[in-house]
Amino acid sequence: MVKKASGDGYIQAMDGIGRKTLVYGMNTMMTEFRLKKGKTLPAHKHPQEQTGYLVSGHIILTIDGEPYDMKPGDSWSIPGNVEHGAAILEDSVAVEVFSPAREDYKPQA
Repeated sequence: MVKKASGDGYIQAMDGIGRKTLVYGMNTMMTEFRLKKGKTLPAHKHPQEQTGYLVSGHIILTIDGEPYDMKPGDSWSIPGNVEHGAAILEDSVAVEVFSPAREDYKPQA
């Protein structure tokens, strides 16, 4: 699968958090998140492993109760079924890869 850059396709996942599935295959999925300053991504967990990279902004990422101060260029990997969330300190963009691909993030036809 190949996709060209586009400003279309963002889904408002929750207040101040936009999500766009970029590409996916049999085992992985790449997703971009646009995060608004002052918003919170509530603690949650899912069976997929999640590996991410902060493109821009500033967040406090909490993984299994441990806070991490993340700035552009920082990255993370969260095992499946481990609780995580984030406080968004500045408007931010993160790119994350999920394995296996999340069925709930696949674009609807």
